[in-house]
Amino acid sequence: MMSSENPQNPPEPDLPQAVPVRRGRWAPSLVWLIPVVAALIGGWLAVHAVLSRGPTITISFQNAEGIEAGKTRIKYKDVEVGEVTSVKLSPSRQAIVATAQLSKEAADYLAEDSRFWVVRPRVSGGGVSGLGTVLSGSYIGMDIGKSEARKTDFVGLETPPIINADLPGQTFTLRADNLGSLNTGSPVYFRRVPVGQVVGYELDPKGGYVKVAIFINAPYDHFVSANSRFWHASGVDVSLSANGLNVSTQSLAAIALGGIAFETPLADNAGIPLSDRNFILHDTRDRALQNPDREMQPFRLRFRQSLRGLSVGAPVDFRGITIGEVTAIGVQYVQDRKDFDMTVDIRTYPSRLDSLSRGGRITGKLSPQALVANGMRAQLRSGNLITGQLYVALDFFRDAPPARLVVKGGVPELPTIPGDLEELQRVLQRIVKKLDAVPFDSIGKEADASLKSLHQTLDSVKRLSDGLNNQTVPQASKTLEQLQQTLEATRQTMRADSPLQQDVRSAAQEVKETARSFRALADYLDRHPEALVRGKEAQP
Repeated sequence: MMSSENPQNPPEPDLPQAVPVRRGRWAPSLVWLIPVVAALIGGWLAVHAVLSRGPTITISFQNAEGIEAGKTRIKYKDVEVGEVTSVKLSPSRQAIVATAQLSKEAADYLAEDSRFWVVRPRVSGGGVSGLGTVLSGSYIGMDIGKSEARKTDFVGLETPPIINADLPGQTFTLRADNLGSLNTGSPVYFRRVPVGQVVGYELDPKGGYVKVAIFINAPYDHFVSANSRFWHASGVDVSLSANGLNVSTQSLAAIALGGIAFETPLADNAGIPLSDRNFILHDTRDRALQNPDREMQPFRLRFRQSLRGLSVGAPVDFRGITIGEVTAIGVQYVQDRKDFDMTVDIRTYPSRLDSLSRGGRITGKLSPQALVANGMRAQLRSGNLITGQLYVALDFFRDAPPARLVVKGGVPELPTIPGDLEELQRVLQRIVKKLDAVPFDSIGKEADASLKSLHQTLDSVKRLSDGLNNQTVPQASKTLEQLQQTLEATRQTMRADSPLQQDVRSAAQEVKETARSFRALADYLDRHPEALVRGKEAQP
């Protein structure tokens, strides 16, 4: 009987069967622990990086010279506080915008008045700065402001600031008619000691004056009081006065860079509280130290003489005291006289006389009308014979013609009298005219004729004396010789080109009288020659 099993397909062996087993909960494998830990570390690092990262700011500059993304650092007092991350053009393409990432500690530095600038090598009149960047490269400097407001968008400075915000001292503003030779960084002096510097300047929006900002370092800032006076100390101040030649300057730096000096009167050094930090910047020290003028009175003067030598700013003087200045010079045609009047506008300060008087208020008691009625007149006088400068003098002239104060166009006109120099010229002209009328030629001819007659008379006397006894009349001969020498000297003196022709008339008169005497002597000796021995006979 054949087996039912196929010999070609042997029977499968008995194998164990897998039986599924159900567990109560899932147990994590250790393999998953590694990526989980890595993810946690990465997340912590990312959060730490975000939390430790400081603020992002933008700074605008006119150009990107010395600024590179990823290289240029931002430093405060040479300590790195950030880095430039990108540089791009502004939307208007008028500037560049540098984006910088600051450290977290620098978040408190971003005040509204904080300042940024590029530190690079610079050469200016005040010195050389930024030499350390030659090897290390340029960086952006930072100065922390004092404002409570915060800001992240800034406009960078094109030049480094002169002073830092934390530098002790005070800032003051000066008002000047012109800038002169001042510049940013020019020194400020107190008693020739440098105590500060000019930190900036700007023109008034209307163009009327210049505002100059100065910074006085501590502890010198307490020398500035409400009555302090400031003036230009630039260059060399040369003045020629009655005291001689005066040369004044502060220092060589002030000559080259310009400078400002200030002084506080000793009576004000006690420290008057400063209610206003604005002062006037005067041109000279003399003008700065003048007492402040509380009131001003304008006048107009009319002259008929040349104003050559008179300039705007010339002083108005009253017996040696400067009480004003010349403000304008003009000319006006007078139809009645068909001539021109030279007009001079002056500005007087009556308070200067009041401040010098013991009782005070002199000008309050006397009006301009009363002064003119009492003989006050204006006159041009020479202030310097070398330079020919003129000034206006006010004084009382008791013998002046009567005059009164006239008001034209709202400006009172003071009466004037001719100046001393003009009067001297008139006197000299009168003298020259009189001298021209003197007939010097005819006087010289008469003198020559008289001298010739005298010479002939002397020759006759000499011949007569030669015929007499030489032993008897030696003295007479000697006298005649001396007289002849005198005659010759007189002829030399009385030549036509001699400067002594004005004395010819008197000399000729004396010569005539001398000649008349010698003629009488000659006639008497001719009639009585024995008179040389016996003498003159007595008259009966």
